[in-house]
Amino acid sequence: MANTPIQLNDNMTIPSLAFGTGTALYQKDAQEMVTAAINAGFTHLDGAQLYKNEESLGAGIAAAGKPREQLFVTTKLAKPAEGRTVRDTLVESLAKLQLNYVDLFLIHTPIQYIDQPGLLKAVWKEMEALKKEGLARSVGVSNFRPAQLREILDGAEFPPSVNQLEFHPYVYNELLPTLELQRQYGIVTESYGGLSPIFRFKGGPLDPVLASIAKRLSDTTGKPFSEAQVLFLWQREKGVVIVTTTAKESRLAEYLETLDAPRLTDEEIALIDEAGAKEHHRQFTPVYPSEG
Repeated sequence: MANTPIQLNDNMTIPSLAFGTGTALYQKDAQEMVTAAINAGFTHLDGAQLYKNEESLGAGIAAAGKPREQLFVTTKLAKPAEGRTVRDTLVESLAKLQLNYVDLFLIHTPIQYIDQPGLLKAVWKEMEALKKEGLARSVGVSNFRPAQLREILDGAEFPPSVNQLEFHPYVYNELLPTLELQRQYGIVTESYGGLSPIFRFKGGPLDPVLASIAKRLSDTTGKPFSEAQVLFLWQREKGVVIVTTTAKESRLAEYLETLDAPRLTDEEIALIDEAGAKEHHRQFTPVYPSEG
């Protein structure tokens, strides 16, 4: 199974499919699922301080026994408590993760900083310092709209390598200005919530389109093909890094098998785009700025 790496703008690379410890595993012990994911073939693990389970993410990594250099580990910054620095929080995360560095460290959301002029830019400077120190090999952001990206890009030593966004056909049109700005700076998009159309927004215009494509792929490959896999393939065609999660071990192989699936046709991509544009549904609104 080819978890093809994607080039980042700092000359590092990132595997194109990640197992995340939010949503289904939010504030839960993730150790068993993380170990199962690694044993199934996932090499990219996506965590966060806000998920409140970094210790079990680290325990799952340790239990799997895979060499550190074969893994790509992400965590994300929650707003530091008063008197603490961004570095303090990452050092604490590294202790929980049982690691000496993370491959990617993201500002989880700009929401916590945008009410104080200059704070977001100051936090980004701290992120850059962590990259230079080597505690994070790459640094990036999550849930940033163009206004927040422009704020930190102004005077930045390093542009963010990644912006992790809720990404599926029902928000794709809204994201186009963000994606265009990211293209100009080589900022890679990571997706989360990519399966929302089938798990959270059933009954919409995407349903028959996804079902039809899944049937075509099942007939073509001779294997069962799910609507979730169709959405993963659509994301792959958009060039994004896919972050997904599950509390069911049986789904791990299904998700990984998508890496070797046939490509969608141009017509199928267009049909998904068009169906998604008919309605707008965003699930994770609390972390996403209302303007910008």
